Order: sequence, then structure tokens, then C-alpha cells
Amino acid sequence: MNDICPRSILLASSSPRRVSLLQQIGLMFETMSPDVDESLAADELPVAYVERLSKSKAAAGLTHRPTYVVIAADTVVTLGDEVIGKPSDRADGIEMLMRLSGTTHRVLTGVTVASAADSRTQVVASDVSFRAVSEGEAYAYWRTKEPADKAGGYGLQGIGSIFVEKIHGSPSAVIGLPMLETEIMLKHFGIDTWSGRVDRTT
Repeated sequence: MNDICPRSILLASSSPRRVSLLQQIGLMFETMSPDVDESLAADELPVAYVERLSKSKAAAGLTHRPTYVVIAADTVVTLGDEVIGKPSDRADGIEMLMRLSGTTHRVLTGVTVASAADSRTQVVASDVSFRAVSEGEAYAYWRTKEPADKAGGYGLQGIGSIFVEKIHGSPSAVIGLPMLETEIMLKHFGIDTWSGRVDRTT
């Protein structure tokens, strides 16, 4: 398979966390915000949910840029088979954080890399253990505005990291995009991921 120029990559996401992760590994890409229904279907399990949404977002990206290789992802926090989404308001955000306090929850990220001719999808599971969080801390954290748009009501890449005792799995997947799996899938599509990377020691 011939190499595809890294500039032919489209990230089908408006998430600044996913943009930052791809920038950190030196990829060149475009972005777009896919318009897909993110409603959880009745009796849909979390793994099937993130897999379906990542595929739907990738399909939307290919509609936008049909000749590109598209990266799309979806991330959810789960307690058992329950999906913990983004908080709807302060009370919801406080309740989410208190539910996660002192427990281990699972973060699932579905990632799809697709072209017009092929598609690969993988779901990456990571277990995140929280220390005990006081109600006062939960209120103070909400006032930072960081948790308002985050699945599970916290951000690992920011202030929310102070609550995390340990992670078993992929930290980048918890943030929103599993970098190891994404890199491997991009190589399957013939992308020379190293061509856009520079010597950062100079």
C-alpha cells in the first residue's frame, strides 16, 4: 500500500483533548465536528455504544472528506453497565463526582480509523481508581468549570488528576483517544506517521 501524506488525516471531533493528543505525537491533520445522534439506545451496552458512535462519527467525517483517512472516537465513563455521561448542571456534576469517590470505575473509548475503502474499530477499556473526595472538594472542582463538558464529570488531563490514585490501562484513552491503538491503525492505512515528526532536541 502506498503511503498517504499525513495531511490527508481528518479528526472527526471538536474535542480539544483529542486535538492536543494528536498534536503531541506530531501528526498533521484537519478537524471537523461530526453531527451524529449520541443518544444511548435502549438496552445498549456501553461497549456497543462507544463502538457505534465512533463508527458513526467516522462515517460523518468521510462524508465531509471522502478521500481522507478519518479518525473518530467516543469516550464514556461507566459504573457497571451504567453509562455516566456529561453533567447536565452543577447538582449533577457534584453527584457524579461523589459517586466516583473512593471507587474504581471503567472508562471505555471506542476509536475508529476509516477510509472510503476500509474501516478499523477498537474499544479500549481502562480502570480508574479515585481516592475519597469530600463534598467541599466536589463543589470547589465544579467552580473551576473543568468538569462541565467531561464524561463522568472530571478531566484526567487537568485538575481532575488530583483525585486519581491509579489507572490500569491507557491514560490517553481516558483523556479521549488511545494513542497506541490509533498509531497502529493509521499504519494499517499506509500512513507514514513519522513523516510529520521533527527532531525536538534542536
